[in-house]
Amino acid sequence: MNWLVNLFTQHSFAHTMIVFSLVIAIGIMLGKVKILGISLGVTWVLFIGLLFSFLGVTVETELQDFLKEFGLVLFVYTLGLQVGPGFFASLNKNAISNNFLAGLIVLLGILITIVFFLISGNSIGIMTGIMSGAVTNTPGLAAAQTTMGNISSNSSGITTMTLAYAVAYPFGVFGIIVSMLLLKRIFRIDIVKETELQNKLQNLREDKVISKHLKLENKQLIGKSIHQIFEMIKTPIVVSRMYHKGEIITPTPKEIIADGDVMLIVAPKNTFEQLQILIGSESDMNLKDSMDSKLVSSHVTVTNKNITHKRIGDIPEFNLHDFTFTRLYRAGTQLVPNGNISLQLGDTVKVVGSPEGLQRITAVLGNSVKRLEVPDLAPIFIGIVLGILLGSIPFQIPNIPVPVKIGLAGGPLLVALALSRFGNKVYLNNYTTNSANLMLRELGISLFLASVGLASGSKIAEAFTGSSGFIWIMMGISITLLPLLITGFVAKKYFKKNFFEICGLLAGASTDPPALAFAIKTAGNDTPSAIYATVYPLAMILRIIGAQLLILFFT
Repeated sequence: MNWLVNLFTQHSFAHTMIVFSLVIAIGIMLGKVKILGISLGVTWVLFIGLLFSFLGVTVETELQDFLKEFGLVLFVYTLGLQVGPGFFASLNKNAISNNFLAGLIVLLGILITIVFFLISGNSIGIMTGIMSGAVTNTPGLAAAQTTMGNISSNSSGITTMTLAYAVAYPFGVFGIIVSMLLLKRIFRIDIVKETELQNKLQNLREDKVISKHLKLENKQLIGKSIHQIFEMIKTPIVVSRMYHKGEIITPTPKEIIADGDVMLIVAPKNTFEQLQILIGSESDMNLKDSMDSKLVSSHVTVTNKNITHKRIGDIPEFNLHDFTFTRLYRAGTQLVPNGNISLQLGDTVKVVGSPEGLQRITAVLGNSVKRLEVPDLAPIFIGIVLGILLGSIPFQIPNIPVPVKIGLAGGPLLVALALSRFGNKVYLNNYTTNSANLMLRELGISLFLASVGLASGSKIAEAFTGSSGFIWIMMGISITLLPLLITGFVAKKYFKKNFFEICGLLAGASTDPPALAFAIKTAGNDTPSAIYATVYPLAMILRIIGAQLLILFFT
């Protein structure tokens, strides 16, 4: 039995893997336990790692360091692939106010951290750890630790940063929810009335994609093609069905307009005023439900790689009769298809046409979901290599004595963001299913948290020597609550956001899924999810950059 005792007591690769597996397994299981409906999730892996280390369990240092860095790279890269499409979509003008408010939350948290740093005498490493824990942002902690490692060889600073993060994190999760409840009490929110207000606002959204039947009243359009209407309008629109010469068809842009035509047009709501002036008023005819129509509609998933690097307008198969693309769904965003858009793997296209036309275009698009279930790992690791290269480039910043690198947290994240949006243009397919992305992301963050926990727990008792740990908790509470309450008040009072939007904003700016779950349950609708998805990508990036800047400028 000596071999079994040695396996658990003596340093070896096998021993290290057993310890890591136990830490992660116990942490994941405890992460499923909910208190008042709230769970700390994967962060339990960190706490179990701290406990093992506190009890004297140690592992191979070199392997521990490798697993920490590899886990970090895997996590931030897959995170970048996930949030990338939403990040670029969040930069449009309709999301400016929400992202401004999310940025305000991040900025206030950083400013409060700096104030505490100046008056408390704590190191900037401790304060950055407290801030990352208070806002429940593990990538920010990882980025700060990497940056500190690049400019200093003092490993104790990284250890105390981890302890400060662990101390502040638990209330960070609950504090976000507490801030929502406080704002609800401050503004005396009535959920029923707030729901009615939300429904009215949804109907008034100008960028919402809708469809209307318009009858041809402008005789000057007779004899012109539908493409000429597109040129006059500029905004992307789709004519999905058309009553033309006594029958219902799916027209191509070359279709010639005739007297008596009725068009079913798909376009943003704010475009229809211009369309009605150009074409004519709304028609009572319903081309969707007409008994005379032989057209059907279907949602088709893009799985054919051969059509993902070209404009829709440049693919001959897309310019045939018998079908029309009416909607394009990508990364939670609904778009109006037009000739300048390039399809991406995983896109879902709503197609209207004859049964034969749908069968033909479905074969071109692919619609083989099983093909997407097998991730293409080569582009992922090529992206990781590019990210590491970018993160290793030294930059000289004024007033900082040594060159600065954005490191293993920043480089892969930036490359993943870029490839998620533009990778198809350079033939790098970075598409992964949500389940595959989540698997890689959870594996990466689990390895990272287990590593930092096992490296730091031996000094956990020091965190509460002289009451310093309790002071860290109080500072963390302030960093959690004050930015959320101040921004929530500003959002309600001056930006006229409703309570559901504010809840999604607070959860997204805090990058906190448990808070989002609470917000959805409180709202009873998906409004918090939509706002969360809008602000989450930019907030995540700002959190990571902010943590790094604190280390760079105050170390």
